[in-house]
Amino acid sequence: MNTILLNKISDVKKTVKEWKKSGYSIGFVPTMGALHAGHASLIKKAKETADKVIVSIFVNPIQFCQGEDLDKYPKTLEEDAKLCNEIGVDVIFAPSPKEMYGENVKLNNNELTFVCPPFNIVDCMCGKSRIGHFDGVATVVLKLFNITQPDYAFFGQKDAQQLFILKKMVKDLNLDVEIIPCPLVREQDGLALSSRNTYLSTEERNQALTISKALFYIRELYNKGICDTSVLFDSAISVLDKNIDIEYLEFRNFDTLDKTNEAKDNTLVAIAVKVGKTRLIDNIIL
Repeated sequence: MNTILLNKISDVKKTVKEWKKSGYSIGFVPTMGALHAGHASLIKKAKETADKVIVSIFVNPIQFCQGEDLDKYPKTLEEDAKLCNEIGVDVIFAPSPKEMYGENVKLNNNELTFVCPPFNIVDCMCGKSRIGHFDGVATVVLKLFNITQPDYAFFGQKDAQQLFILKKMVKDLNLDVEIIPCPLVREQDGLALSSRNTYLSTEERNQALTISKALFYIRELYNKGICDTSVLFDSAISVLDKNIDIEYLEFRNFDTLDKTNEAKDNTLVAIAVKVGKTRLIDNIIL
């Protein structure tokens, strides 16, 4: 099959309307492009679940904070389209910022309506240092849901806080879409797949490999009966490369996102670090 590339909201809405009229279910995978095997796993799950699949490719400016990598974020639309075509995606939606947010609109909450998730679940973990990031994520995802009208939407568990926030948004705003969480995908050496991995030098990549090693060590100790999070924290820190700048390493209930001092089944162990200038996140669920 040939994947159709659409840039206009009106064209996507027209296509979706025809699909709905024919009784097709729709699966949706929102991405910022630079697709890798992690994205491919989401798309394949969407293909298994729904009759028609839409993948959005949009580097969303309102979720980038000051000083972040918006300008240099990798853009590989041609390669992304090839991957989507190979998997059997029906439509790629690749809008411009002007198409998504309008002409001459300043992308701030003085001129643009934002979706603001509850403060207590954004003022922690990644949201603590990335002020406004999850407002931007929730806003663009709600817009994309309204445009694509999916029955199912697929998100990776690597972005665990994002997944939690979007599930809550869907529940709180009574959106008629089912969020399908998909497992985190790793490279053969254990590094969590990320579009930002391409920024790493050889030395930095070797340093980054200690991130997953630290998480796996926590799991190993937990399986041996160690549940005190302070002990698990210290043990993980001892494994991490000393050149890595740790933003956070936290233990949280995966159902509530509340912090916990005692690791249990379904505890989320989440980490964010900087390796050189590259910010990476990873997690495991015990």
